[in-house]
Amino acid sequence: MSHSMFDLFKIGVGPSSSHTVGPMVASARFAEELRDKEILHNVETVTVELYGSLALTGKGHATDVACVMGLMGEWPDSVNPDDIPTMTNMVKGSKELPLDGHRFVPFDWDTDLVFHFDKVLPEHPNGMTLTVKGDNSEVLLCRTYFSVGGGFVVEKGETDALASDFTPPFPFNSAVELLAHCEQQKKSIAEIMFANELARAKAHDKKATMKTVNEHIDAIWHVMNACIERGIVQDGVLPGGLQLKRRAKKLHDCIIKKDLDGLPLDTNDWVNMFAMAVNEENAAGGRVVTAPTNGAAGVIPAVLAYYNKFVSPNNMEGIRTFLAAAAAIGSLYKTNASISAAEVGCQGEIGVACSMAAGGLAAAMGATSAQIENAAEIGMEHNLGLTCDPINGLVQVPCIERNTMGAVKAINATRLALNGDGEHHVSLDSVIKTMHETGLDMMSKYKETSQGGLATNAIASMLSPVS
Repeated sequence: MSHSMFDLFKIGVGPSSSHTVGPMVASARFAEELRDKEILHNVETVTVELYGSLALTGKGHATDVACVMGLMGEWPDSVNPDDIPTMTNMVKGSKELPLDGHRFVPFDWDTDLVFHFDKVLPEHPNGMTLTVKGDNSEVLLCRTYFSVGGGFVVEKGETDALASDFTPPFPFNSAVELLAHCEQQKKSIAEIMFANELARAKAHDKKATMKTVNEHIDAIWHVMNACIERGIVQDGVLPGGLQLKRRAKKLHDCIIKKDLDGLPLDTNDWVNMFAMAVNEENAAGGRVVTAPTNGAAGVIPAVLAYYNKFVSPNNMEGIRTFLAAAAAIGSLYKTNASISAAEVGCQGEIGVACSMAAGGLAAAMGATSAQIENAAEIGMEHNLGLTCDPINGLVQVPCIERNTMGAVKAINATRLALNGDGEHHVSLDSVIKTMHETGLDMMSKYKETSQGGLATNAIASMLSPVS
């Protein structure tokens, strides 16, 4: 199916789209259902059970905090990240949770949040069950949700997180179909997405115009840019126990000093700084945009900031074109593979973000549809097999640096594609299929768990002396 731009780019909070944004959405949906069914006032207890990857790396990703925020009626796109510590401390201290913001029920953080480290639900690695009971321990409502990547949530029994009756004017399930629309309609990839978004907006509001769509796109870019600006002035140590120091501010200061001293500057330094700033903010639980996930949230903003600074400054039309084309590519991965590291490893996050950014940048620079498809293919081809096993389950090592590498790769993929005519041996559809198959073959310990690969070796090195 053809996904909306605003499904791929969602304003939320860090540190993880699968483990923070998704669980908060699921919990908020649950609280909303309690209200709508008018059973909120009968609730006496609430229990959250986390399975698989949500349990194994949940505490490092603030999954417990996200679930409590959602149960309180908070949503990722509107909650103030600065208020979260105060709200969670209130619940922990009082041992009461204001369900949906109104109904106070007993809640013990240590016992009512259950981490099933040894259990995985068969449908998906990121599973969670929420249960409320009334008098005499009667179950009033029980729901199981799956956080399937990028902040998308599927309730058990649903076939698709975004199922709807809406059919866009130019639906596409493959790059071949997308390019066929471009050829037949004499439109660019971005123009196809714009037409679909306008139709989707009008389906919800007949008065919607392209200005409405543009305002939403502009809001996405403004949050991305604000995240960069905040990230380059913050310093100190990131939360989580690794004692990892922020580096974006120091990198920014070094770049500015070089500039003032008249020394040569490398654009890669700027790109590294942009990406690092975003993902340090994400690791700190700040306001970010899933692009298409939180773990890969720095790649697209970094490449967009590169475009805005070095290619075509203050060109909002170019930025919109970038995001529209990137979303079209992201939609193909969401439809035909996965953007969940728990399912396919980090190739589904950094790899997809790199592919999206490469195609988006190519589009903004005036590439043909064939060149855009080529850029996106190159972006993924050199991320195939990328595993996901963060140390201590935190979106910090290797995640923050990995975003810088993804951004630099995306820019180079664009350059390679623009120097060609769009013809290439491996199609985007083929590389997406290969990525999916690679992810299915990948051992589970390399798919966002707290053990295995880099995580295990790094922990071992910290425990054992180096000879």
